[in-house]
Amino acid sequence: MPLTLRIAIRLSLLLCAIAFSPFTFAVHPKDQEAVEQQEEKKADTDPIPTLAALKATGLERSRFNDFLAWSDQQNNDSVETETLKANLAAFESTIKPLLEQNCISCHGPDTAEGQLRIDTLDPNLVTGADSDWWSEIFAVITNGEMPPPEDGELDDDDRHQLVDWLSSELHNASIVRRNSGGRSAFRRMTRYEYNYALQDLLGLPWNFADDLPPEAHSADGFQNSSDLLHLSVSQFETYHRISRTALLRATVAGEKPPTLYWDISMEDAAQREWTRQDKEVDELKTKLKDDPEKLAVELEQLQDRFRVPKQFAYFKDLTADRSAKAEWQYQGARFAFAPQDQSAEIPDEYDCVAILPNGRNPRLIFELGNHLPDRGTMRVTVRASRVNTKSDYFPSLQLLFGWQASNEGRALLPVSKEDTLVSAGPDQPQLIQWDVPLGEIYPRNSVRKTSPMGSTPSPSEYIRLINNSASESGIQIDYVQVAAPVYDDWPPESHRRIFSEREDATDEESYARETITKFMTRAWRRPISDDKIQAKIDLLVTMRPLCDTFEEAVVEVLATVLSSPQFLYVGNPSHSVSAIANHAKSKSVTRSPSSNHALADRLALFLWCSIPDQELLTLADRGQLSDPAELASQVQRMLDDPRSDRFVERFVHQWLDLQLLDFQNFGQNVPGFDPLLKEAMLHEPAALFREMLDNNTSILDFIHCEYALVNERLAQHYGVPNVNGNHFRKVPLEDGFRRGGLLTQAGILAMNSDWPDSHPLKRAIWLLESILSDPPPPPPPAVPQIDLADPEIAKMTLKERIEDHRNHAACMSCHSKIDPWGIAFENYDALGRWRDEIKGKPVDASSELFSHQSLDGMEGLKRFLLLNRQDQFVQATVSKLAIYALGRPLSFADRADIDAITANVRRDGDGVKTIIEAIVNSQLFLSN
Repeated sequence: MPLTLRIAIRLSLLLCAIAFSPFTFAVHPKDQEAVEQQEEKKADTDPIPTLAALKATGLERSRFNDFLAWSDQQNNDSVETETLKANLAAFESTIKPLLEQNCISCHGPDTAEGQLRIDTLDPNLVTGADSDWWSEIFAVITNGEMPPPEDGELDDDDRHQLVDWLSSELHNASIVRRNSGGRSAFRRMTRYEYNYALQDLLGLPWNFADDLPPEAHSADGFQNSSDLLHLSVSQFETYHRISRTALLRATVAGEKPPTLYWDISMEDAAQREWTRQDKEVDELKTKLKDDPEKLAVELEQLQDRFRVPKQFAYFKDLTADRSAKAEWQYQGARFAFAPQDQSAEIPDEYDCVAILPNGRNPRLIFELGNHLPDRGTMRVTVRASRVNTKSDYFPSLQLLFGWQASNEGRALLPVSKEDTLVSAGPDQPQLIQWDVPLGEIYPRNSVRKTSPMGSTPSPSEYIRLINNSASESGIQIDYVQVAAPVYDDWPPESHRRIFSEREDATDEESYARETITKFMTRAWRRPISDDKIQAKIDLLVTMRPLCDTFEEAVVEVLATVLSSPQFLYVGNPSHSVSAIANHAKSKSVTRSPSSNHALADRLALFLWCSIPDQELLTLADRGQLSDPAELASQVQRMLDDPRSDRFVERFVHQWLDLQLLDFQNFGQNVPGFDPLLKEAMLHEPAALFREMLDNNTSILDFIHCEYALVNERLAQHYGVPNVNGNHFRKVPLEDGFRRGGLLTQAGILAMNSDWPDSHPLKRAIWLLESILSDPPPPPPPAVPQIDLADPEIAKMTLKERIEDHRNHAACMSCHSKIDPWGIAFENYDALGRWRDEIKGKPVDASSELFSHQSLDGMEGLKRFLLLNRQDQFVQATVSKLAIYALGRPLSFADRADIDAITANVRRDGDGVKTIIEAIVNSQLFLSN
């Protein structure tokens, strides 16, 4: 069902519900009263159950336990979908009287609250037009939102009959809709999928999609939705240009270019500082040569000035008691080192080192002039060790690239993919090496080829080393070597991927056919017909006279391969544009099994955000990929592959709407916040998902778990001791409910805040949308704003302001749905830190749901979700993963499949990997 329609229906239903019934989603109606009575009897004698125990209790009460039994019975009875019909007899005899007795007074001919009349809805859910309305009625009943308690209680047996009838009819209606008309997921690749596809195809880990705009997010929060991913003629031209540039970067021509070398010892780098110091000492001695006493005093003062504070990078002479701040200025290129044609050996011994404290302020810069080429690899080698070897703490080193042409023109970019731990001591320093593709650095100094060295604007470029550690721990460096361009092989492997070695240099056509066929098969992910290959050969014949070399002509042809719909579009089993056109014209398309090649495509996009590798294509060629055992094996292989990190990062980022944190700007000098913390905040949700995926942990750990995935900076923020280093690791938690899971992660809380204070409404809406997949209705027009100019309002707490705002009639219906969830987060400030007071007043994080159930802060929220909303959360997570996997929104026709997947996932332990395997093996994924 489209999200806009769903919200409209939900809004209509909510407008007539000022309070909810005590019935909750996860408890079967027939058992609700007995469960509550039993809990009341035990409340005085039994200890409060742990959050872990509530997971088991909530699972026992899952409505999907009954669903599995009912579904198995349906399968055992061999019900054919063609014979599924609406159970109108049960509606007339049982359901209609129940509705007339309990609902028609508010939703009937006399009163139609929320503009909803139940008496006029078509009871035939299988073929009728009102299945979306019945679906939402089912949701509000099972969520405990209807009927309002002041309008009368619905007997448990009656409620049970109503829920069972609706569940069965909705399931059957979904199956019939599914088989009578499918939905195409035909779409172009997203920007990031296109980039990863080129990386895997060309064997180069570069960013090829810089010139493409990012995609919008769908109503479900995802960028890979078929509803959004179309293509215009002008975009085809852009893709052709990008493809041609990528191929030119992957291939080479001519002889291997010579390599230049910068060999920089710290003794050489520090020499200018020693010279400056020696000059100042000599001038002082000359000035006071006749006054030995004053000379001694001022020499001591001068030596004190030479001693460098801890916050600066500095050179240290190991043979003498002296040090000097590591200076750098761009004017005149006075600090630039000249390259050599030959590499020097790194000496075994050294007398001078550079000490690099932690933090972004210390500057250790090595200027390389204007000799770095446009292409090829820049290899940077640093010999380093840690200064303090008495502790087990390992600092982290990061490489940056920069330039400063003038006071206004400058750039500084991180070019190392991840921090490198420095574990060695000074007696045995370690070599750290980074290979940086120069073509990937953007922006480069625009005047490096036009402005002479020593002039302004300066054409020079430099590298900079950063001690990126969260704690104070120095790094000692004695030697830096830079080489560029570096090619370990010529031609490089990316070139040989396209152009294999030729045996007969004169037979261009045969070699071209072999080269183009191999590339097209890989790029289009299927066997290529002879006529399509011949069309490309004909194009090559046309292009050859216009190009200087054979390879140049082939690149022009291959650029058309990469800018064609067969490469850019995904989701259709035949990859045929005409087939898609026919599909679009058809009003009734029966869902059919995907081809093995379409399955390989969909699988690679899901788990790698890219195109299939050779193993998947080979299995597809043999027709073996759709075999259940082989498919399970490939899913496991793909999840074990490092490329699955792309899936983790992209899905988690879109699922949780982490773009809110990307764009969060707390301003300068916010106490307790820094770039290292923001980086850790962004990574924490993906690190938790990766940990749970690798161990197939229950997704209920997203609500609460007894561990966290943190690095040192994040651990400091949380007050977790004994965590060192920037790498993330699993640590046990001992603070009960305060941390553990997604709800208490600092990044989630910070992105849903409004610095300098928290924001309960943002946090509640995020919870409802991303976690429970139950978005609240949009606010009505002309909603009154909170008047902070009113002194009475200004002195209220945030919770009191929200309660006052909710008292407005125009705000009541929405805020009653939203506010209680957000208030439960109030113990966390705008940066996600725990707090017990706000401006000297105790934090009041208690709230009451419409069902009159209280949420006592974060502990109460977690308890309520684990006990009463497990099914809703699991199904929401299944739905989000399915939407992402399919690349399209879900519709009512998908309801039966999602229910079946959720039921199987619940039965098998709610594991993250279990969900992925269930989706891949579902008819949703295996058919079109």
